[in-house]
Amino acid sequence: MFSMSADAAAGRLHWRSLLGGRSIAVHIARFQILSAAVVLTIVSGLMYWVESQTPPWDDVQYLADKVRELRLAMRNSDHITLLEHEVTIESGVHYQGQHYVFYSRILDDTGQVLIETPGMGKFLEAVLFPPPPDTKELAQQAELKRTPDGRSYLLMSAWEETGGGTNSARRMIQVALDNTDDMNFIGQYRRISLLVAFLGVLLSAGIGVIIARSGLRPLGYIARVAEQITASRLDRRIERRFDKRVEPERWPQELTALARALDAMLDRLEESHSRLAQFSADLAHDLRTPIHVMMGRVGLALSQDREPQEYRRILEPTLGEFQKLTRMIDELLFLARAENPQTQIERRWFDARQELEAVHSFHEALAEDQGVTMTCQGQAQLHGDPLLIRRAVTNLLSNALRHTPSGGRIVLSVERARDDAVLLRVSDTGCGIRREDMPRVCERQFCSNQGAARCAEGAGLGLAIVKSIAELHSGTASIESLPGQGTTVVLRFPNPAPAAA
Repeated sequence: MFSMSADAAAGRLHWRSLLGGRSIAVHIARFQILSAAVVLTIVSGLMYWVESQTPPWDDVQYLADKVRELRLAMRNSDHITLLEHEVTIESGVHYQGQHYVFYSRILDDTGQVLIETPGMGKFLEAVLFPPPPDTKELAQQAELKRTPDGRSYLLMSAWEETGGGTNSARRMIQVALDNTDDMNFIGQYRRISLLVAFLGVLLSAGIGVIIARSGLRPLGYIARVAEQITASRLDRRIERRFDKRVEPERWPQELTALARALDAMLDRLEESHSRLAQFSADLAHDLRTPIHVMMGRVGLALSQDREPQEYRRILEPTLGEFQKLTRMIDELLFLARAENPQTQIERRWFDARQELEAVHSFHEALAEDQGVTMTCQGQAQLHGDPLLIRRAVTNLLSNALRHTPSGGRIVLSVERARDDAVLLRVSDTGCGIRREDMPRVCERQFCSNQGAARCAEGAGLGLAIVKSIAELHSGTASIESLPGQGTTVVLRFPNPAPAAA
């Protein structure tokens, strides 16, 4: 009994969990908050810096126009009245649809004030202005200064020659524009930007938590399915929906692929479990039968005193049952070792045709008794374990002899494929294999109803051993069969390189 279900555990992501833990949802929420904070801080800071460090272009242009007007008035003495009007009258003016408060001052080349807007000297001393450029060209630049009374001004300076000829004199022009309102707006913009950034981070944190929890909800569903899978309940599948609140078909592509991969794994596990259970049942039956026979014979022999010849007659068949059990145990041990991924085999180059001839010679007398003709064909060098190859061919040949009637034919052949792989074939003209039995013929202890009588002679492990031997050599085993016409088993063994004959 679980103390906490996966669904309940997944649903306990609180705000305080963002401070620690190794949850994927926590990491997603953290990075969401961090990225939002960084982006909002950079964007807000950059916009504020641009607003605060760069004076508005309209204000600078307005000051430049005022400097040009003062220069024009200073060059022509007829405009002295205009000059005095521009300098001495402090007033708000409208320029390109905006209201400006403008101040100006004229100084001689020694720095003495000649004329200025009334009251200008109280808050804008001459030393506050930037030095004018030496050239006559007016630089489109201005400096922003804040006075002790808390107001902000945009300042610009320029040189100009007055009059003409020998009476010309050099004068300094200083102009200022009160842009306190603009600076107040920038200050307000800064406060709003900080507030927006803070609220944006909080909003991003909430969205991050929601996204993390909703995006990872399928993992909780997968965990719930995994909790319900046991040795007796291998039929549960992730995409086979049992929770109406979950729709796997609408999951993200990555989680859908994970669900399908896990379902495929569960299919394989269920199939393997079923095969193992069936194999265990069949094995127990096959072991129980000869043991019961032997127990019966031994019990019969010991039930009363008998002559030595009588004991021999009763116990001799028991030896055959022992041999069958020994052979079955050896084959099971071989399959167990073959399925171990660490199993290594000793490989060497050998003549595959010689191994076929050896197997052919050993079974030749049995084939003659059954009225079956056997032949060997082909020639090739094979890189592998000769004993295992001989065992595989022996199993195939024994199986072919059991299912080939009198007058039939068995062909053992070897050849080299175009890719240098070696192909071993065992073909017979026996009863063949039914189509529905083909997928299972290499399973342990499988025997179709068609040949149940003949299967009783063996342990039903022959083809399973052949397949394991092929896989130990990194090869494959394939079967082609037609009912009533015969069967051909092809063992394909890859060679590292062509061997010299």
